[in-house]
Amino acid sequence: MTRVVFMGTPEFAVPSLRALLQAGYDLVAVYTREDQPAGRGQRLEASPVKRYALAQGLPLRQPRSLRTPDEQAALSDLAPDLMVVAAHGLILPQAVLNIPRKGCINVHGSLLPRHRGASPIAAAILAGDKEAGVSIMLMDAGVDTGPILGLRGLPIAPEDTTGSLTTKLAGLGAELLVNTLPAWIRGDLVPQAQPEEGVTVSPRIAKEDGRLDWSEPAELIARKVRAYQPWPSAFTTWGGQTLKVLRARAAVRTAGEPGVVIAGGRGTAGVATGDGIVWLEEVQLAGKKVMPIGAFLAGAKGFVGSTLG
Repeated sequence: MTRVVFMGTPEFAVPSLRALLQAGYDLVAVYTREDQPAGRGQRLEASPVKRYALAQGLPLRQPRSLRTPDEQAALSDLAPDLMVVAAHGLILPQAVLNIPRKGCINVHGSLLPRHRGASPIAAAILAGDKEAGVSIMLMDAGVDTGPILGLRGLPIAPEDTTGSLTTKLAGLGAELLVNTLPAWIRGDLVPQAQPEEGVTVSPRIAKEDGRLDWSEPAELIARKVRAYQPWPSAFTTWGGQTLKVLRARAAVRTAGEPGVVIAGGRGTAGVATGDGIVWLEEVQLAGKKVMPIGAFLAGAKGFVGSTLG
């Protein structure tokens, strides 16, 4: 039986871990990031991978780094045939990549070499891509630069957010992973080098990236609303308070100075941009609940005609 070490942290990684378990691989350890502070109370919260591993009784490890000799020795003592990595969140040094005899396999949420890096799914939405996908890659010392073992794509729906697309790609990646591994383990699969053309890099998203600039085109702003949902959420300010924009759509229409809120039909409102208008569909004022725009307008006196941001 193939001995596998799995490394992953967010919800994206859970279907791949589940698929390996269901396929009968010997999961000798699951590695995930340390518990992170979350919520208003900043209490430490276990990662989705940790919660799943504990529920299944899998051996769990949460080292702060994999660069120390002690951690590398502990990993080597597990004698893994293979390591599978899915959005783990730690850089793997070459000494770690050298440990499993069949290498380290990565489940990456893009069609490589497009959108290498930390935020490939959000990057696909931001770029206006028509298609997203997953890559099964043999890891090397670079950032998502290793040769490809398998690719599979799917169309990005007009209403897809990073949250909904992540769910789709996580399932697709898990399926592609377990369909690819048998041939790789048998030695029947030849890795294909990534093409040199078409490389893009998606940096890690920061909270401030969600701040909307109304001088940008409406189409880009609407994509940002989708790309930054569920985190960090697209946001602006109104009357000195943070206003999250959770759903919106773009329209080609001249509307006036960027940031000015205009009335639409009954119970609707939009915001003028540098090119076109963004119709607001669902918003959330700081400290308040999420509201459809019609309900929000009913209690937001002075909103129409104000300037956001």
